[in-house]
Amino acid sequence: MTPFRFATQARTAADARQWREKARKAEDLGYSSLLVPDHLNDHWAPLVSLTIAAEATSTLKVGSLMFNNDYRHPLQLAREIAVLENASGGRVEFGIGAGWKDEDFTHLGLPFDAPGVRIGRLAESVRILKQFWADGEVDFAGEHYTVRAAPGRPYAKVPLMLGGGGRRMLTLAAREADIVGFNATAASGTVDADMIRSMTAAAYAERVGWVREAAGERFAELELQCLTPICQLVPDRAETIENIAKYSALTPDEIAESPAFLIGSAEEIGADLEERREKFGFSYWVLPEAEMERFAPIVERLTGR
Repeated sequence: MTPFRFATQARTAADARQWREKARKAEDLGYSSLLVPDHLNDHWAPLVSLTIAAEATSTLKVGSLMFNNDYRHPLQLAREIAVLENASGGRVEFGIGAGWKDEDFTHLGLPFDAPGVRIGRLAESVRILKQFWADGEVDFAGEHYTVRAAPGRPYAKVPLMLGGGGRRMLTLAAREADIVGFNATAASGTVDADMIRSMTAAAYAERVGWVREAAGERFAELELQCLTPICQLVPDRAETIENIAKYSALTPDEIAESPAFLIGSAEEIGADLEERREKFGFSYWVLPEAEMERFAPIVERLTGR
């Protein structure tokens, strides 16, 4: 079994001092990584946030979940990430996606293209990123990007994290990523009932199957990550699940079995995590910042830290 590790997803802080304290707290509690999203709301912007967190810690990995590919040119982003990887002593986990939230594109005045178009752009970006990090220069001509002999310098390999809930995105991740992240689907560009209905255990099992098929022999080398947005450490598991189901598109049984939910006592959640690692292969779990301290005993028990 691949060893467990855990990340917390942090979004904002009152000031830089509080942000540093969050990063140090995550490190002290045994979390492997601090990850930040990339949305145009009240979240802190990722590049600056990750730099501050890396500067404030010594072992904590810092990463994105996920950079939106359409916000930035891939060559410029490759340069920024390479510098952060170098400056942090190799503690960057670079996640990038095609963007899923339609209102982010509206804020920027960008077209919210069909998923296939956005994923096509992302696939070209991944090639540019990898070429820059490996060779120190890029010479690339594609449908969406053209980069001519852009100079740079070789850097240590940056772990690449790709993921999503749809087959095209997960197929790209299976072929290109080091870490594959599994989420619900977001085809509509917003959180809706269809997204919730895509959180069943059967849907996650199907996604793992897509990755296994597309990855082929390299599947065994992949680290499988699961973002779990609903985490509640409670003594009354069944009652809590019943209450959530009243306002959900899922049944109580579907909620209890879904990797998108971690609900129950520390013992029950620990058992769920071990079962889901065996069933789906998920060893890398991303928990909300609000639950970071409450879940620390579970993290300690499962990681041995």
